[in-house]
Amino acid sequence: MRIASAKESYAADEALFDSAVQRRWFAALLAALVLFPFAADQYWAFLACLAAINVIAATGLNILTGYTGLVSLGQAAFMGVGAYTVALLENRLGTPFFVNLPLAGLAAAAAGTVFGLPSLRVKGLYLAIATIAASFILHFVFANWDSVTNGVRGITVPPATLAGIALDTPFKLYWVIMPVAVLMLLGAANLFRTRVGRAFIAIRDRDISAEVLGIPLLRWKLTSFALASFYAGVAGGLWAYFFRVVTPESFPLILSIFFLAAIIVGGMGTILGGILGAVFMTLVPEVLKLLVGAVAPVWPDAVVLLSPVRTVVFGALIVGFLIFEPQGLAEMWRRTRRAFHLWPFRT
Repeated sequence: MRIASAKESYAADEALFDSAVQRRWFAALLAALVLFPFAADQYWAFLACLAAINVIAATGLNILTGYTGLVSLGQAAFMGVGAYTVALLENRLGTPFFVNLPLAGLAAAAAGTVFGLPSLRVKGLYLAIATIAASFILHFVFANWDSVTNGVRGITVPPATLAGIALDTPFKLYWVIMPVAVLMLLGAANLFRTRVGRAFIAIRDRDISAEVLGIPLLRWKLTSFALASFYAGVAGGLWAYFFRVVTPESFPLILSIFFLAAIIVGGMGTILGGILGAVFMTLVPEVLKLLVGAVAPVWPDAVVLLSPVRTVVFGALIVGFLIFEPQGLAEMWRRTRRAFHLWPFRT
């Protein structure tokens, strides 16, 4: 029987995977992600790509809100900055997608840094209102700067290409979107094993004490805004390649609320929470839609009558999580792991 021992170095203590079992599960997950598009049809490949894009954006918001304690309702607007950056680069310069995506993230990070300046003076509800203002300002720019954004008509985005192959189907785009999502998640997970991530957590837990200990609040708050916006920009760039058209109405305020709800349902302050929450928020409406469609042959009026009910059920699920499991899906997953870890010796 193997007995656990204390870590022998800081490197071991900070390792992303602290056991062979975790490494094997991660390898199995990667294998499942590789095999998934071959077993799924175009519809499920479409949902997988959309869920991966939402996971990236939600993870960025989780860095800002879950780990740094700064509430933002501008994540969708920063996605729009990334999407328009990709659209302009593709149409005007024709640069490849692996150049456009980082530039989209950097453009969104610059915008996020500017709109993050109020975070030094205000927080909580007041900061949320300030970021709503950012959302409206950017939406106004998208809709009225005709010479750049083409106004309300939007911009059509040509498909991304790789080795001369046009990535114009969900199956093909999956091989770009999913690896980018995995890399972004690994980056976020490792971030909180560094002094930067620990500074974020210190600011969230007690910002005045963090400042007394020598953590410059403005620098790290703006860094958190920049990182969250970078994730949003990359997600927006992938969104542009995925849907192939970018308009001001593509990134409304309700989408920012969607991401905030995703990290609340999944569990704020955990990487797993951002993943589970974004996947939940993406897939549950589709599953409910499939259930309504399954009833339609027997009940022809089901689609008309049950569509509002589907929205109510979706909202009720979110409220149920807030009431009965405020720590989100991530805590449910941890509780399940503990139960199986102790089985059959648990009381």
